[in-house]
Amino acid sequence: MMAGAWWTWPAALALYVLFRLWYDNWRGALSAHEVEHFMALSATAPGTEHTDLSVLRKFLESDDGREFVMANVVRLQPGKVAHPHTGESSSARAMLQLYFSGFVKSLLLHGGHPLLATRQVGGYIDAWKTPPDPGWTLAGMMRYRSRRDMMKLATDPRFLDAYPFKIAAVAQTFSFPTQVTTSMAIRPRTGVALLLALLAALIHLASLLLR
Repeated sequence: MMAGAWWTWPAALALYVLFRLWYDNWRGALSAHEVEHFMALSATAPGTEHTDLSVLRKFLESDDGREFVMANVVRLQPGKVAHPHTGESSSARAMLQLYFSGFVKSLLLHGGHPLLATRQVGGYIDAWKTPPDPGWTLAGMMRYRSRRDMMKLATDPRFLDAYPFKIAAVAQTFSFPTQVTTSMAIRPRTGVALLLALLAALIHLASLLLR
């Protein structure tokens, strides 16, 4: 290897390995015991009235150990809403931000992150045998490292504490899990590898020029 800051390359590789240790699921699919554990917790968690537990159970029991993306469509409450703790009037968007900020650290800890966030700019252009558009506000895609990590987040005290903000902000919503089949965007595994390689190359080149 050329003289200079040769250490940048093994350092970049080490950082990428650490990234993959965090970003990937290394524990495999849920066990039957874990499924029963999470189902028992879900039965008493806030928001259970909005969850079809039979659908959730089927989703957990069919775990393949792979990452997935939760697709969410949301209609926010119109006008002002009351803060769930203080009663102070605020916008639904502000309440939704408080909901997300309340558990984002736990989300990142478990390898999850927002993949896409969009806002509605028009009504249905194409719709087949669906109910009328209720006036959706936004749609988003949230990446989860595994179904285990989703359930850990859903039963995390920080998430449960933030849940009242979602109830205050959201008038109507639905969500369902998906797996990416085609994407033109650079995924984090590729993006982080390219970024680390670029940084290592720049540092190495700078060290050669400054000799």
